[in-house]
Amino acid sequence: MRSAADGPVEAVLVLATQGAPPRQRRARQIESSSPEPLPASRATVVRPAPFASASDAAAWLDELRANEEQVDLELDAALAVLNRSLFARRLATADPYLPEVSFDRALVARVGYGDGEAVADGRFAAALELPRPGARRVKRSMEAPDERFAALLGAREEPLVAEELVLRARTDLNAGRAREAALQARVALEALEDPALAGLRPGVAGAANAALAGALDAASLEAVTEAIKAMEGALRRHRLGA
Repeated sequence: MRSAADGPVEAVLVLATQGAPPRQRRARQIESSSPEPLPASRATVVRPAPFASASDAAAWLDELRANEEQVDLELDAALAVLNRSLFARRLATADPYLPEVSFDRALVARVGYGDGEAVADGRFAAALELPRPGARRVKRSMEAPDERFAALLGAREEPLVAEELVLRARTDLNAGRAREAALQARVALEALEDPALAGLRPGVAGAANAALAGALDAASLEAVTEAIKAMEGALRRHRLGA
C-alpha cells in the first residue's frame, strides 16, 4: 500500500479466508437444516521494513507487552490499513454494503513478528494474543442501546435523519477522509436543526466548499472535527431525553 503511485511502500496487507463452504450454483432441496460453518477472514498487516535483527524484534515485542498504550497504537495503525483497503474495495466493486470494521468485531487480534512467508500465513515466531477488543474498552454510559434498538424496530421511536449522517461523517473523519467528512458534516448539521449548533454552520459550510475544490487546511479540518463532536453530543443528549 502506498499513498502515492511513486511513493514508498507504507504497509503490506495479506488477506485470507478460512473455512469457506463450497459455493452452491443452484438451489437444492433439503430435508432439514443445521447451522452452516461460517468463513473467517484473516487480515495481516506487515511493516514494509524488516527488523535489523531477531533481538530487535524481540525487544519490540517485550516493549509492547509492558505498554498497553503502545499496543493500542499498533492496533489502530493496522486497523487504518485494513479499513483503507475495504474502502478501496467498496469503490472498486461499487458495493455500498461492504462495510469497514472495528476491533470490537474481531474474533482475535495478535501482534507479533516472524519470517515473511510464515507471517503472511498467520504463523509467528513470537506474538501476543490480545483480549477480545470489545472487552478491553468497556465504556460506562447512561444510554440503553438494547432498549432503543427494540424501540426503533418496533416503531415506538423514529430515528433522526441526522443520526446516520453523523455516523458516516465520523467514519470518514476517523479514516482520514477529510473531504468526505466535511461534506457529510455539512448535510448532517443542516438535518439536525439544532439552534445550539447554529454557530458551527459557517465553519462547516466553508470546509465543505473547500472540500469540493481539494484538500482541507488545518482550520477547516478543525472546524469539521469540532462540529462532528458537537453533533455527537447533541445526539447523545437526544437519546438520553435531555
